[in-house]
Amino acid sequence: MESLDVSEALAKLENPSISQSDKTSGYKDFLNQITSCSNSSQLALNLTAFIDSILKDSLGVVAARPLLSSAVEAINSIKSTESKIEVGTHALQTLESRVVSFEEQDAMIREIMADAYQEQEDFIDAAKMLQGIQLESSQRKISDEAKVKTWMRICRLYIEEDDTTSAESYLNRAKNLLYKVEDPELNLMFHLSQARILDARRRFLDASSAYHSVSFNVTLAEDERMHALSAAIKCAVLAPAGPQRSRTLAKLYKDERAPQVAEFGILEKMFLDRLLSVEEVDKFADSLAPHQLARTSDGSTVLRKAVIEHNLLSASRLYNNIGIRELGLLLDLDAERSEEYAAGMMEQGRLTGRIDQIDGTIFFDGREGSGEKTNGGLAGNVVGRDLRKWDSKVQGVAEEVERVASTLQALYPVCSP
Repeated sequence: MESLDVSEALAKLENPSISQSDKTSGYKDFLNQITSCSNSSQLALNLTAFIDSILKDSLGVVAARPLLSSAVEAINSIKSTESKIEVGTHALQTLESRVVSFEEQDAMIREIMADAYQEQEDFIDAAKMLQGIQLESSQRKISDEAKVKTWMRICRLYIEEDDTTSAESYLNRAKNLLYKVEDPELNLMFHLSQARILDARRRFLDASSAYHSVSFNVTLAEDERMHALSAAIKCAVLAPAGPQRSRTLAKLYKDERAPQVAEFGILEKMFLDRLLSVEEVDKFADSLAPHQLARTSDGSTVLRKAVIEHNLLSASRLYNNIGIRELGLLLDLDAERSEEYAAGMMEQGRLTGRIDQIDGTIFFDGREGSGEKTNGGLAGNVVGRDLRKWDSKVQGVAEEVERVASTLQALYPVCSP
């Protein structure tokens, strides 16, 4: 229909002399006529005029609701994404002052526009559209599953834009109702989103555990489960060296599927406390996401810091003591920086030993760190520890002498006179 014909037809329907039943049937016939138009631009204009007309005071709320629902379906049928957004925006602006009476239709329009924005990869606007949906309403009943589904979609949209703060706020909302949801796909979406947020926040140990749990989900395809396992290994490698990471590496290394992923080589070396070469690290870095290669406050990357701490921990297994300068050569750092790393890990309880700054030597005691902060970087009383070692060795020698004496007495018994 031409724009002039549309205006005339709508003006007739708005005439107060026409009964409500005739108006309703007339609007239905009019909508059927304009939706038959194949031109997206023309359909958008006609739908805009139609929505303006049915929302005027000449038509009651009860009669306008089903007509507006039909108009929303027509908006969804528009092929052009731009035209769909244009009509939807106008409809929301028109409904703004009367949204309480048309909450369901408002929600339908917002979902359609969110789809359109998402198609254009405009994830922020898509999320904002869904945020406007009234989920706590006295006008309509909304199930807990529908609420969680909406919140999880908003969460995932923010994740796509790396806005983990906003994503986590909606994840927490969904978390409070997740126990009421039985949909396995929705539960999977929650746990996967949680893993991605932990990963983006650089809480790599927690992220590794979350990804590893997802990798066992039977609703996922086999290749997707392997991808989750691969992500779990990457996060474990990037985590700070220490007893907690050692436990995580052990759990992943013992997973019978681990040898099938590309990251198994670096996982095996880290689990066995072997030193990592530059070539191995560079190859591993090629598979990481941009946020996993971000620089920390000291200027090094997350991966670089993780590798330095791992190689330092590996050195503590190889040597009883090592010069600070020699340790720097091993870690590809200067002496001052290598000492800082060692002191920091000792203070945090991730490495046990002591530093003799006068002699420029670091002493390792070969024990696993406790993961608890220690006083001044010393893991317990050094003197007391050395005395306990000496006592243990003396006890061992005494037990061996006693064993030899008992053996000799058994072989050559001495008869009493």
